[in-house]
Amino acid sequence: MLEDVPILSLITFSPLLGLLVLLFLPKQKARWLKATAITATLVPLVLALWLYADFSARSPEATSVYGETATWVDVSLNKESVGDVASYSFKLAYQMDIDGLSLPLVLLTTIVAAMAALASVHIKKRWKAFYFWFLLLEVGMLGVFMARDLFLFFIFFELTLIPMFFLIGIWGFFGREKAASRFLIYNGLGSAIMLVAFLLLTVTAGFHQLDAGSGQGYRLEYSGSYAVLQESFSNPDSFINKGAPDAGGDTAVTVAQNPFYLSEAMRWTIFLLLLVAFGIKLPIAPFHTWMLRVHAEAPPSVVMIHSGVLLKMGAYGLLRFGLFLFPAQASEAAVAIAVLGAVNVLYGALLAIAQKDFKLVLAYSSISHMGIVLLGMAALNEIGLEGAAVQMVSHGLISALLFLIVGSLQERTETTELKQLGGLARTMPFIGGVLLAAGMASLGLPGLSGFIGEFLSLLGLFDTQPVITAIAVLGIVLAAVYVLRAVLAITYGPSPERFASLRDARLVEAVPMIVLLALIILVGVYPAILTDPMKHGFDTLIQLLPGGEAS
Repeated sequence: MLEDVPILSLITFSPLLGLLVLLFLPKQKARWLKATAITATLVPLVLALWLYADFSARSPEATSVYGETATWVDVSLNKESVGDVASYSFKLAYQMDIDGLSLPLVLLTTIVAAMAALASVHIKKRWKAFYFWFLLLEVGMLGVFMARDLFLFFIFFELTLIPMFFLIGIWGFFGREKAASRFLIYNGLGSAIMLVAFLLLTVTAGFHQLDAGSGQGYRLEYSGSYAVLQESFSNPDSFINKGAPDAGGDTAVTVAQNPFYLSEAMRWTIFLLLLVAFGIKLPIAPFHTWMLRVHAEAPPSVVMIHSGVLLKMGAYGLLRFGLFLFPAQASEAAVAIAVLGAVNVLYGALLAIAQKDFKLVLAYSSISHMGIVLLGMAALNEIGLEGAAVQMVSHGLISALLFLIVGSLQERTETTELKQLGGLARTMPFIGGVLLAAGMASLGLPGLSGFIGEFLSLLGLFDTQPVITAIAVLGIVLAAVYVLRAVLAITYGPSPERFASLRDARLVEAVPMIVLLALIILVGVYPAILTDPMKHGFDTLIQLLPGGEAS
């Protein structure tokens, strides 16, 4: 049924309808603006749920029916035709598609965006501008996970930077300008590196041959299509693979004859560029300092999106473009990636223990939990890769819930310093109970989603790198220390007198808390709701790995 509907474009661009309505609403009508924005986030959520149900009901071979393609840029190049070559052209396409890796992240994005829109009740100024940037940010995030053209992906990726810059810089706290500037500098640098890698891919692996038709020979085309890139890397007869050394072992002549040949050195160069570009976004230590400022200074509803979704864009890009296109390089770098993951896990956990501000505890916790994603990637087997994907979704839900609670606490107490909080379970039993449950999920308690992602990632890595796995497990133990320390400091103990009359969660706060907690429990007790759509999603990668076989 959905194969006849441009469902991917509808999901991606449906928030723009709400954005257009906002433009015609008076800026003083806060309730109208908030209701419009919340409704605009519910539309892609409903569509994403519909797509998820339809996708799950199909056989794995039939899930590519959702793809959408249209010519975007087609420029003829002024090159002299030689032999049977009729023409040269540069083509970019509007290509959207979905698979078992991107679909759960699309659903995560729509859920977190809708819950963050509800949580934005704490915003006190310039509501019209806030929701304008908010909805534009959601369009960019959704496009990133569904784009299948390098430059379309890049445009959506960049589209998330501008709204975040303004959302942090205008509606953040005391250090908001510095946080916004650092966010833009680091992410801009990562985007520049990513663009260089994409250009190298386009002018090499994106160069392919097409039939010109009517007996006119063939045409040669540069393309940013992800499908073309995959075909070029996997086909031994493609241009990039026609460059074996001659009998004397000299590749210089061969490369001169075929300038599109991708040498081992160039493959490593592109792979490392992608690792750095997406590692900044993930973030991989030591590229994490910008993220700490964002978590501390941005409004909580914006941090819900940043921690819940934007960090996952880095992990997704590394999987989609790093591992899937360069499996041989990923296999050789698996130990290094695992070490980076273990460093993230331990570094984040140790510093989270030392923090006095709850927001910074959660910031360092995110660094630690994203290290688990790297460990799952380094496993390079089906269990580990599924664990990494589940961990991305799980951490997105958990971190969104925790920062939703942060927003509620900060609005009431005007602080997130652990020493200034305490005893809130008496005055706010509902928020205190949800905080305890979210903390248990964050430390990986069985029965909650955090356990599934961590367990699968570490289980997959243990098969290939048991020593690094054992070291990384220490981070899971430390998670219990910093989570329980923070949660108990907030909910139990003596309570300041000024907190005696604090109000518990309002309906607009309780609804997203219940929804997010319910999803965390659902994934924890029934992980197949995520792993089933992911089945066969990593088969292509596993088959391309040295000695790999799809299960």
